[in-house]
Order: sequence, then C-alpha cells, then structure tokens
Amino acid sequence: MKDTSQQFDNVISSCKKLFKNKMLDYGSAWRILRLPSLTDQIYIKASRIRTLQEKGEQKVPENVDGEFIAIINYSVMSLIQMEKGVAEQPDLNTEEAIKLYEKKVNEAKDLMQKKNHDYGEVWRDMRVSSITDLILQKLLRIKQIEDNEGKTLVSEGLDANYYDIVNYAVFALILLNYNS
Repeated sequence: MKDTSQQFDNVISSCKKLFKNKMLDYGSAWRILRLPSLTDQIYIKASRIRTLQEKGEQKVPENVDGEFIAIINYSVMSLIQMEKGVAEQPDLNTEEAIKLYEKKVNEAKDLMQKKNHDYGEVWRDMRVSSITDLILQKLLRIKQIEDNEGKTLVSEGLDANYYDIVNYAVFALILLNYNS
C-alpha cells in the first residue's frame, strides 16, 4: 500500500494544482453551485469517458485523464459545499479554498486506506471501464438521494458517495498512468 499512498498523493497533486490555477483564474465562483448542479457536472464528465471508451475515438482533443481530474475536483467541491453550504456570491479566497480542498482529499485518502486494507487493493485488477461504470452508478445514486431531498432509509449519504467517486477516479488515473 506504500505505492498506492504515493500514487494517490501524486494524482491529487495534479488535481490540486489545476484546482488552484482555476481558483486564481475564476475565484470561487463555483461556490454558488447547488449540489445537483455539481452532480450534473460530474455526470457529464463520467458520461463522456464512457462514450469515449465505447466508441474508441474522440473528436474533441481533451483527454480522459483531464476528465477524471475534473471528476475529482468537482467531487471535492461538492464535499466542500456540503460542509459550508451554498454561497450567494464567491466567498473563499484561494488559500481558504485550498485548505478545504486538502481537508476533503485527506478524508478521502483515509477512507481509501481503510477500504484498501479490507479489500486488499482488488481495484488494481479492475478495468478502467468498470471504474467508470461504478462512478456513473454512484452518480445515479446521488441523483436519487438528491431527488429524495437527502433522505435515505438504509443507504450511505451523499458524502460517502462523493468520497467513493474521488477514490474511484484516483484509482482510474493510477491505472492509466502507472501501469499497476
């Protein structure tokens, strides 16, 4: 698991760099987005990945890695929104946003390490296409929970699903970039 921890950190470093650069370009305009809007953004990215996997070709020169990075960043934004609530106006400076980002990815990493202990890193034997399907399944669950106004009877809540999506997307990027 030492390799996984380092690979996770490497993937998150790339994601955080993009998040920070977008904060510098746009500020925290994303803070006005409600959770369903963020969920839909993640859904768009995951759907594009699946379409590209099925068609085997692409016409827009944005690579799949970038889509998985966007999935991670939008999921972290969702977790931040859950903690802070939706803002009427951008209200975070870059430093504050990065601290919140780091808090959420650290929580995701902690969860990943616990699950890797119990599951034995079985994800390393999975196909990236299966990981994409699992992300889409989690998104459909999130949409249903959102439609139910956050209420569940026996299921995990929204945050657990967003954390799983972060970790699945990290796994996909590790599989794509480290030939694990």
